[in-house]
Amino acid sequence: MFDRADAEACYDLIEWAGTQEWSNGKVGMAGVSWYAVIQWAVAALRPPHLAAINPWEGFSDVYYEVATHGGIPETQFTPMLAPLIANTHGRVEDVAANAMNHPFYDDYWKGKIGDLSAIDVPAYVVASWTDHGLHTRGTLEAYRQMASTQKWLEIHGRKKWAYFYAKDSVARQTAFFDRFLKDEPNEVDQWPPVRIEVRDQANVGSLRDEHEWPLARTHYVPLYLDARSGTLDDEPPTAKGTVTYEATQGQAVFDHAFDTNTELTGYMKLRLWVGAEGADDMDLFVGVQKIDQHGERVPFPFFSTFDDGDVALGWLRVSRRALDQDASSPHQPVYLHQRDEPIRSGEIVPVEIEIWPSGTLFRAGETLRLVVQGHDLHVYPETAFAQRHGYTVNDGTHVLHTGGRYDSHLLIPTVPSRD
Repeated sequence: MFDRADAEACYDLIEWAGTQEWSNGKVGMAGVSWYAVIQWAVAALRPPHLAAINPWEGFSDVYYEVATHGGIPETQFTPMLAPLIANTHGRVEDVAANAMNHPFYDDYWKGKIGDLSAIDVPAYVVASWTDHGLHTRGTLEAYRQMASTQKWLEIHGRKKWAYFYAKDSVARQTAFFDRFLKDEPNEVDQWPPVRIEVRDQANVGSLRDEHEWPLARTHYVPLYLDARSGTLDDEPPTAKGTVTYEATQGQAVFDHAFDTNTELTGYMKLRLWVGAEGADDMDLFVGVQKIDQHGERVPFPFFSTFDDGDVALGWLRVSRRALDQDASSPHQPVYLHQRDEPIRSGEIVPVEIEIWPSGTLFRAGETLRLVVQGHDLHVYPETAFAQRHGYTVNDGTHVLHTGGRYDSHLLIPTVPSRD
């Protein structure tokens, strides 16, 4: 699944449809999840009769975005892939077993990626803030890398299937395909390149037109962790401090209260100095949460069916901390995933943790809470359409270091108003 043979079969189907006597020779593709993933793959092959695509939330790298988060194997959704997608009486690839047999980013995984830069067909791309651990990252990466000169991006904060079928969404899909399959001039030619929703609370947010993604006017601001006070501060603490927690059950929490309305839209990164007692590796699960003025966590839609999501999530197995320096940016680390580098007893190492993109308004008096722990922030029944990381390397005690030369900080994307 997800390899070139899938894309070639879809290529044949498009060319068949585009050459029938009842066809005008222009074929479009639309759909959510897998029905978006196949669009990246086949559009990269440039079938002559493919005239427009509407990928609505689909991962573009199976390894980074589905099967292995930050080097940590995903064990609940990945085994569901074959039964969800394959309708056959024949043999079906066991993606979960292959994921365990290919722990590093090797040719097996690289063979499941289309050449996103080869995509040049008109594209209406839709992503959401709510699919961390599945589609959010890959949809935005595909939009950034594709070569299409006619491409539009929309990012919302709702559940993907419900938003796909919403009346306004269907009207935009129809207008897009009328424009590129029927050559009917319409409002699509005046669409802004980017349209985003900035979330306030569950299913409440404001829509805004933008010119690009990521937003060019973003200011990346570090908030420094202080282990002594459990806070995130504008200035680095001068005194060193440590916070420890039991690796399989505990957590560390750091808070930052905003004194003015602050929009955080884009990519966050967590830089940590860490060590382990009683272990030579660490699995770190990171959550960014919104706390209201009454001290209550603000939940957001998550995945297809849940309502208890956080602002953003990130993951890292510390032995996989080596970065791809060419692909990484100051606000988005990219990992090599080529080998394990265990940590020695007493060793303190710096790690950079990618936190998937988000768009959230924090009002004056509200708090950003950073949670670091050794297990999933949310666990759902094993039969649920959800993610889980059931095989961790955690043991003993995790130690986080802050202050002095340990410049542990959360890099946040503050977005000033254009006014």
